[in-house]
Amino acid sequence: MIQMEYLIRNLCTTRTSQEQYQTYTFESLPLQRGGQLAPVTIAYETWGTLNAQGDNAILITHALTGNSHAHDPQQPADPKAAWWNLLIGPGRVFDTSRYFVICSNIVGGCYGSTGPSSLEPRTGRPYGMRFPVITISDMVEAQYTLLRHLGVRHLEMVAGGSIGGQQALEWAVSHPEMVHKVAVIAATAALTAQAIAFSEIGRQAIMADPDWQCGDYSTQRQPDTGLAIARMLAMVTYQSEESMEMRFGRRPAQRDNISSPTHFPDLGGRFDVEGYLYYQGNTLVRRFDANSYLYISRAMDLYDVSEGYPSIEAALQRIRSKMLFVGIRSDFLFPAAHVRWLADKVRALGGNSSYVELDSPYGHDAFLKEWDQMAAALSLL
Repeated sequence: MIQMEYLIRNLCTTRTSQEQYQTYTFESLPLQRGGQLAPVTIAYETWGTLNAQGDNAILITHALTGNSHAHDPQQPADPKAAWWNLLIGPGRVFDTSRYFVICSNIVGGCYGSTGPSSLEPRTGRPYGMRFPVITISDMVEAQYTLLRHLGVRHLEMVAGGSIGGQQALEWAVSHPEMVHKVAVIAATAALTAQAIAFSEIGRQAIMADPDWQCGDYSTQRQPDTGLAIARMLAMVTYQSEESMEMRFGRRPAQRDNISSPTHFPDLGGRFDVEGYLYYQGNTLVRRFDANSYLYISRAMDLYDVSEGYPSIEAALQRIRSKMLFVGIRSDFLFPAAHVRWLADKVRALGGNSSYVELDSPYGHDAFLKEWDQMAAALSLL
């Protein structure tokens, strides 16, 4: 019965497009905050071919609710088929005719890698909130183990945005000898207090849902309302005032068939922007696990590149890679000024660092939309 519930839960949180991922299971992962996770399964996808020297690999790192499906070779021109689809493929920035491109699902997630919905070996039941605290460093070390298994000896590049950008930065600091180039996109050395505050409100919405059941919810009654509200709040931080005015303004709701997660009265009619948020919330609950959201969002909050070092300078001085930092003019979550500061800091410490700013009204999400600007920026590495 428990095994069947686990299988159903995974089917509920895994998109059809994830069917082609592969998995690698290894014995244990020592954790940054103490203890270990054992065993550990990493789900991943690859495109292109690894050369005999094992040094033509590119690692792509995904964002908070993302997954390994960064590219879809069957639909290479469709930006909705995979989250960085237009940047990956023959002749593109991440050229699969030259490079072996890898994207893995992070530890703590719900797309095939070990996470809170995985079975705990000791009990045979899903971990739930018994899952250990996971950090960005832990995600990177799991990726490092996977790459060694795949025969990768050197990375030509690591690139990612948002929490993926945090992973890219951590790669540059923790494994400087292995990475040639690193693209840190829409990410900084640490989140601001304001960003942490928004993240905590989202987690509290999940944990306040009666169906959360202290993390031991069933597949029949998951905390959908709480997760949907958390996603609604997060979507506001991913946008900008400029983009929301452009797209929605104060127009009345255009989507009459979309209900709010709480199903409460609309109090005099709804605005179009509200329908958009309801849609985003309702969509996430069909593909993501609430406990994974708690753990991954917390890992994003906890990240500080200086942790474990005497200072941020000591951490950044470890970098040997050619670094590209990409900020977004309208980013509310990771302000462009903070990204630029980090790029300048690395350069002042003697690193090979450059900064590019996307001139976009689309806020934090611009790195998933501005294909021409992203291709131009990444081509500088």
